[in-house]
Amino acid sequence: MKLVVIGLGQCGGRIADEFARLNKKAKGQRGIEIVTGAFAINTDTADLSGLSHIKRDYQHRILIGGRKTGGHGVGKINELGAEVAREDADKVVDAIRATRHFYETDAFLLIASAGGGTGSGAISVITQHVKERYGDKPVYAAIVLPFEHEEQTEERATFNAATCIKSTYAVADAVILIENQRYIRKDSSLRNNLSKINALIAEPFYNLLCAGEEKKPKYIGAKLLDAGDIMQTIVGWTVIGVGNSAVPILRFPGERTRDFRKKGTETLKGVQTMDAAISELSLNCDPSDSRRALFLVSAPDKEMNVDLVKELGDYLRGLTPEAIIRNGDYPRERGNLEVTVILSELSNVEKIRYYYTRSTSLIPEMRRRQQETENKLRELVEASTAIPSL
Repeated sequence: MKLVVIGLGQCGGRIADEFARLNKKAKGQRGIEIVTGAFAINTDTADLSGLSHIKRDYQHRILIGGRKTGGHGVGKINELGAEVAREDADKVVDAIRATRHFYETDAFLLIASAGGGTGSGAISVITQHVKERYGDKPVYAAIVLPFEHEEQTEERATFNAATCIKSTYAVADAVILIENQRYIRKDSSLRNNLSKINALIAEPFYNLLCAGEEKKPKYIGAKLLDAGDIMQTIVGWTVIGVGNSAVPILRFPGERTRDFRKKGTETLKGVQTMDAAISELSLNCDPSDSRRALFLVSAPDKEMNVDLVKELGDYLRGLTPEAIIRNGDYPRERGNLEVTVILSELSNVEKIRYYYTRSTSLIPEMRRRQQETENKLRELVEASTAIPSL
């Protein structure tokens, strides 16, 4: 599957930069392309300058709202982010049109942080414009939710998240929810933590996108998982996760897995890897709530068999009894068993309910504070009426 990836705001731009890195990795190691175009859109010049892999020209690093923000961001006011995105949406659409291999693109992936200003406000606007212009291709939005400390100390972050999620869900074909807090490493510096989080967010997409683009017959799965399967799976609220475990790289010549202990160990390791993928889903949710699911097994060819795929399918069926499940294999990994899982068409996402409920109670309080501030300022002005001005 080939994507056009568009990162909005600081967070979205840096994750889009990770997708550009993954595309370079796929080209270098596998000779395939999975990202036909990677773009970063921001109101802050410094943020655009800090990227490493997205091309440095103005068609790939796009500054919007320069007249209103002076290239210094919107200060967490996502209404302003939405406003400048509406004014400069044509810049983005024109840049996409100029993508070299655009005709090969299967879908769009737009990425933004829900708690910020530029990305939070712009993602729904740009999503709508892209859908209107390219209605034949699905448009997915990956929304990164705020850290816990942001929710607790910054009411604006919670309000931004609620408005961003509501607006984006109304226009996107699917919304992939990503909870920052699930990836945090408490013993790392802030810079290293954020870089690692961005890499972990992009990682589950790698084999998923590569599987359907393989050209060498020996790396094409017995049951190929292609763009069509992914597009039929990803609908509405969606989460994604990946699990890994080490497997033997070489067997002795002529060895077969006849021993029941070895056979049982291989199957158990597959189930444990899928369990790791479920526990590392991008958002904590109830798997039984999903109506569509998908899993991809990536491992050395000799480590994959019908029993393993059947066991994984049965395990996921037990977790998602109401879901339509699609699966595939990808004989690419060396010395590693990887299982990628997508759960989609979720109907009861507790985290989203929290943002909506919390913001509903915040709005009257925010208005009261604003009115109180205006009243106090008015009183100050009235107190100074008898004083002459210089």
